[in-house]
Amino acid sequence: MDLKFARTDVTDKPKKVDLAKIEAAVEKDDSIIFYFDKDNSHKDLLALQDHFEAKGKSFYMSEVKFGMSDNDYMYQVHIMS
Repeated sequence: MDLKFARTDVTDKPKKVDLAKIEAAVEKDDSIIFYFDKDNSHKDLLALQDHFEAKGKSFYMSEVKFGMSDNDYMYQVHIMS
C-alpha cells in the first residue's frame, strides 16, 4: 500500500511512502502524527487504520482544513500504542 504525504507547497507533488516506512516510524515512537494528502483514497486510509488496529494500536484520523476552499484539506493521522 502506497500513501502520499501532505504537500509542503501548493505547487509540489505529494511524496509517496510505503507501509513498511510508516510501520518503522510507528515502532520507533510510542505516539506519532502523520499528515497525508487529500489525493489519498479514503479506502486506503481506512485500510491503514485496520492494519494498525489489528496490531493493537490506537488510530485517530481527521480532516484538517487549511484554506477557504472545500478542496484545501489534508488528513491527520495519529497512531499510538
